[in-house]
Amino acid sequence: MRLLIFLLPLFALFLNIFGLMRLIPVYFTVPLLFITIYISVYCYFHKRKFKGFKGRLPH
Repeated sequence: MRLLIFLLPLFALFLNIFGLMRLIPVYFTVPLLFITIYISVYCYFHKRKFKGFKGRLPH
């Protein structure tokens, strides 16, 4: 999963470079790049979120 989070933005970046060379439409590559960057940052920081204490709470 961690490798996928790293490789998807790189793949989208290469697609964006192809879009800048006018091999692929830019209106397709730019949103794809931003969406993959957003998902990878979200997944990276979502793992580190505090989820509370597990177990019994003291009374």
